[in-house]
Amino acid sequence: MRGTAFIRFLATAGVVATLALATGCQSASPPAPAQSTAALPTMERVALGANACWFKSGDAAFKPYRLAPELNSFSGRPRILLVKRNSPESRPLAVVQAEGHPARLQAFGPLFNEPVGARMASDVKRWAAGGTGCR
Repeated sequence: MRGTAFIRFLATAGVVATLALATGCQSASPPAPAQSTAALPTMERVALGANACWFKSGDAAFKPYRLAPELNSFSGRPRILLVKRNSPESRPLAVVQAEGHPARLQAFGPLFNEPVGARMASDVKRWAAGGTGCR
């Protein structure tokens, strides 16, 4: 079920990106609205950045892990998990979650104590603030 939700999330993100490109081509377009600082849009940005920069890019530091987004949270805390690639049902090695408006981020787990942890924290902060791209 997680895989299906993630695929739906990526499809929705693709539609949003296409609409954004289409509206960007119009002349005399109004100024873009500020990015939402609520928990869900913030975690969507973080999930997209993590997926693109840590996993889709083939980054060797993240090869042993898998991204498990849990953005449809009934608790009001959308989150992403990093789990062992070959054991996705095991305890998460890293959790990034947000709640509230403006979003209050939390990041924890043993992976943040590893050498890659400082980079992960920096990336998450940048993506949550609206930054894009990979380090």
